[in-house]
Amino acid sequence: SVERAQIWQNCLLRTNWEHLRICPQEYTCCTSEMEDKLSQQSKLEFENLVEETSHFVRTTFVSRHKKFDEFFRELLENAERSLNDMFVRTYGTLYMQNSEVFQDLFTELKRYYTGGNVNLEEMLNDFWARLLERMFQLINPQYHFTEDYLECVSKYTDQLKPFGDVPRKLKVQVTRAFIAARTFVQGLTVGREVANRVSKVSPTPGCIRALMKMLYCPYCRGLPTVKPCNNYCLNVMKGCLANQADLDTEWNLFIDAMLLVAERLEGPFNIESVMDPIDVKISEAIMNMQENSMQVSAKVFQGCGQPKPAPALRSSRSVAENFNTRFRPYNPEERPTTAAGTSLDRLVTDIKEKLKLSKKFWSTFPYTICKDERVTAGSSNEEDCWNGHTKARYLPEIMNDGLTNQINNPEVDVDITRPDTFIRQQIMALRVMTNKLKNAYNGNDVNFQDTSDETSGSGSGSGCTDDICPTEFDFIMTEAPPVDSDRREVEASATQPSQSLQTLFFAFISLVLQRQWR
Repeated sequence: SVERAQIWQNCLLRTNWEHLRICPQEYTCCTSEMEDKLSQQSKLEFENLVEETSHFVRTTFVSRHKKFDEFFRELLENAERSLNDMFVRTYGTLYMQNSEVFQDLFTELKRYYTGGNVNLEEMLNDFWARLLERMFQLINPQYHFTEDYLECVSKYTDQLKPFGDVPRKLKVQVTRAFIAARTFVQGLTVGREVANRVSKVSPTPGCIRALMKMLYCPYCRGLPTVKPCNNYCLNVMKGCLANQADLDTEWNLFIDAMLLVAERLEGPFNIESVMDPIDVKISEAIMNMQENSMQVSAKVFQGCGQPKPAPALRSSRSVAENFNTRFRPYNPEERPTTAAGTSLDRLVTDIKEKLKLSKKFWSTFPYTICKDERVTAGSSNEEDCWNGHTKARYLPEIMNDGLTNQINNPEVDVDITRPDTFIRQQIMALRVMTNKLKNAYNGNDVNFQDTSDETSGSGSGSGCTDDICPTEFDFIMTEAPPVDSDRREVEASATQPSQSLQTLFFAFISLVLQRQWR
């Protein structure tokens, strides 16, 4: 550097005895003024070293957060587009007149993923109740139903199971998959923020003195080619990065929890395998409702009372006039691909490898810096290196990691009674996120404010059954406020002849057989 060259030029011109505050009190090439400038230079070089060394862990969370978020968002867009295209071709006018029921489903799923205050179970229950209301009118066009009557109808959703077992299965799958996906992306956000914040260090005066002594005092002594001893560097860095090392325990627990949820994303909580065939699953539920329409209607009439006849029925039209039955099976190759250009499994495999490499990052931080050949003479050269006083072996023992272990650090004056409050805040952010990840691993969501400045969603109930989700972790759960479900409007078009709807569903069987489950 320019500073080092200037010191060496000064040494060639003169060597004097000057009282320096940091370097050894012997003949020196430096002046007090130079020593002050070199202290600031040492601070800048240290900050750059920390930023360079932490580049891997910071970019890991930044780039993978971008990929996962892009993947999940586009997956939802593609699933909604797929359902809309399939239902328009299959159900035609009937679907288009009631499409807002399905649009609202995807709107709420997106709102949950992006951090909205959505209770997944309540939202899914509301979707099936609204769908039952609409279909009940379609299979009974000869009657007029008031809003109060339709609300009574919706209360029979769980009891009559008009859609078969599809709602129960889909609730389990959607709830646990969305909890895992959203929590995992939030975890990537927290990891990104913590790594970025902790990497921006502000060295203490004691650290700056130690850095100056290690990096520039050899030049002041006329030893420009002698680099610091490796163990000497370690004690300096352990003193300067003492608070960062205290992050390591909570960081490792956080990484372990991220890896657990990643395994869920690969297996039973795979949101891709849930959202990809959601259109066929909902269609299967609609077909179940059509097949059981007579029994459902009879039990509803028994429980809610006999409805009033409609004032006047519209004339019956042919199937071709009322519905668009000219559908064709979906070709899997036509399905949209995500901008991420890969499957969820490949994304998860990649991030798991990167996460494993970032474990113990903060406790090994000093070792990573001191391995840099630009900084030290290396661990193999223990004799011809700068030990803080002269060119010789460094004798003091290496300190252990963390703030409290620096009480006897021979190189850096560390006040162990004053932990860095900023680092403690990051430790708390990791602890909160780790608890949330552990709950997501069990299919549960937690209602709390995310400390990473990201909006936190509300708690959804368990998305698992006892045989699917083992409860390795036990936490106090909080109940979330239910989603507003006051959406009971009845379309005027819901008075089509029931025989037309039945004919349409026979056509749908062909679609299911050709497409099957993806």
